[in-house]
Amino acid sequence: MKKFELKNGNEIPALGLGTSGLRGKECTKVVKKALDLGYRHIDTADMYGNHQAIAAALNQSDIKRKDLFITSKIKSEDLKYNDLKKAADRLLNELDIEYFDLLLIHWPSPEIPVEESLKAMKELKEAGKTKNVGVSNFTIPLLKEALEYDSNLITVNQVEFHPTLYQKDLLDFAFKNDIILTAYSPLAQGEVFKNSVLESLGKKYDKSPAQLALRWLIEKNIVAIPKASSENHLKNNLDVFDWNFPVDAAREMELLDQNNRLIDPGYPKFN
Repeated sequence: MKKFELKNGNEIPALGLGTSGLRGKECTKVVKKALDLGYRHIDTADMYGNHQAIAAALNQSDIKRKDLFITSKIKSEDLKYNDLKKAADRLLNELDIEYFDLLLIHWPSPEIPVEESLKAMKELKEAGKTKNVGVSNFTIPLLKEALEYDSNLITVNQVEFHPTLYQKDLLDFAFKNDIILTAYSPLAQGEVFKNSVLESLGKKYDKSPAQLALRWLIEKNIVAIPKASSENHLKNNLDVFDWNFPVDAAREMELLDQNNRLIDPGYPKFN
């Protein structure tokens, strides 16, 4: 599994399993299968309501904790200093782990200053409750605000990113500030399978549109966390490393951007 180095020297697997929408026994089954196949990066969030189901899968696995990378996210209503600290402890208890590998602010809040949230996150890191701190759905202005509080604390920004939503300015800003982007919805919620360019490239190179989309991201040093539930899709998504990414495919995929944002709750203002 390819890994990317974070600014603090820690590493994050380039590919993970997104678990949004997975619940209960199905979630446990899928996560356990993913671990069996070789996934080591599991991405979840308080909003997903599946921490205990993921804990069951982790406890059924014989993989050592140090070999796993567990990401979770604090929901926006828990971003006040005391609320955030309480939420983090609750999430650790639900996941039955002693620390997060990465803890994120899931969505920014227009009512709660980011400095208040980051102060709590920094203290959680100092206490060993998370190895890395990051944010999610932060625009460039919001990232600048977070970096003003502590330029070394923020290691990751998790955002919607896929070939038809190529956020190049955000990627460039992140690169300049040594922040790794993680792409959620990297397959555009299945739309990549209907994209004629990706279909054509897939036939030409005997790769699925999903594999091309994921490899396109990883080539840009972007972490991808596709959601999958079937064993076939889990395997397909994992098979993105041991082949050369065609130069002409990369060129054609650069032109697919349509500012096709699929998830926009209204805040932050993305445009």
